[in-house]
Amino acid sequence: MYFTDRGLEELADRRGEEQVTLAWLADQLQAFVDQHPDFEVPVERLATWLARGGTEDDDVDG
Repeated sequence: MYFTDRGLEELADRRGEEQVTLAWLADQLQAFVDQHPDFEVPVERLATWLARGGTEDDDVDG
């Protein structure tokens, strides 16, 4: 198990029954980056990956 899996498991355990919008998720990620600016690049990469449907197509922007 990766260290990050514990956080993901906690998220699923605590909030797994909730339904959220992608707008809510984007707001939460922005709030996290505002509090932890060192994580801006990884959060941006995750958001881009999610927006592209889990693909790593870097040519979308041109």
